[in-house]
Amino acid sequence: MSLVINEEQNMLKSSAKELLDLKSPISLMRKLRDENYNQFDSNLWKEMVEMGWTALTIPEKYNGLNFGYVGLGQVLEETGRKLTVSPMISTVLVSTTLISLSKNEVLKSKLFDEIMSGNKLCTLAHEESSHHNRNVDLSIVSKNKEKFILNGKKRFVIDGSISDYLIVSANSEYTGILNLIIVESKSKGITFDNKVHMDSKIYSDISFNNVELSKDHFLSTEEDGQKILEKTFDIACVGLAAEMLGNIQQAFEMTMQYLKEREQFGVKIGSFQALQHRSAIMFGEIELCKSIVLKALQSVDSDSKNLPELASLAKSKLGLTAKLVTNEAVQMHGGIGVTDDADIGFFLKKTRVAQRIFGDSNYHLDRVAKFNNY
Repeated sequence: MSLVINEEQNMLKSSAKELLDLKSPISLMRKLRDENYNQFDSNLWKEMVEMGWTALTIPEKYNGLNFGYVGLGQVLEETGRKLTVSPMISTVLVSTTLISLSKNEVLKSKLFDEIMSGNKLCTLAHEESSHHNRNVDLSIVSKNKEKFILNGKKRFVIDGSISDYLIVSANSEYTGILNLIIVESKSKGITFDNKVHMDSKIYSDISFNNVELSKDHFLSTEEDGQKILEKTFDIACVGLAAEMLGNIQQAFEMTMQYLKEREQFGVKIGSFQALQHRSAIMFGEIELCKSIVLKALQSVDSDSKNLPELASLAKSKLGLTAKLVTNEAVQMHGGIGVTDDADIGFFLKKTRVAQRIFGDSNYHLDRVAKFNNY
């Protein structure tokens, strides 16, 4: 399969760029941050819904567009360029993917309708420690007569503070099998500890204390919970890599423009050979990232058996390149690059957090090595 997007995917990318250029400048991110860290602009989200972005990967049998993850990747790349603050990652990328893999048709129909209409937001609550771990150690779901009881604590939940539903991973008390359970965020026994991170987004630590559930809340069966979670993480890593690709392309372009304008010792600093060499290295690394991300997105749509390896390859490579590019971008801007007066520092902060979500570069490099018997 050639590493190019087709005409329809290119049209989607162009329409996303047009909307975000007009409605989601970086100044909007600043505005939301200064308004007590507001997590998204409701008017912009409504337009995203009207553009069909919430339905891109939902199957046609549920009235979705079934446009595929290559298409969604183009949208995420453009949101990454604009540092757009929205529930696209938590609701559209992660939650929609997990729900699609579920066999609970009643819940799928209900949740897809609510997500596509933009009426409800959803997120995954899984992490339990300071580092990514695909297994669940602490959260437990037990049965009490006709009810199920959920106890545990989750950390670093994306958009937990604004989500209407939480998809919680928890082990069965008796069998140890992993379960995926959908819970309304306002249910009795759920408490939130919301924290602002360096990218100006709020991530939540969430405690579950004797939260009552019914069998209807379960998205997974006794056999497929871990499998669904693993594939969701792989797809989410590819989507995050696509967003980081947008981050680093924009940071690079802003830096190249700055080198053409900034003068030192009476000449443009872009004429300095040392900066040209460093810029060439960044350019080459970004071009490699484009191919890796597109190949990983295509592997999702083709349901390739190589998806786990390509997902970790994309996440690790984009994490390393994002660190390189954003570090260089800030350094080439000089002292102003680390102040709030310049936009370039926001890209460094954004990618630093994105690198850690669902496993950092070291985690995924180790995973790639294991796939290749190292």
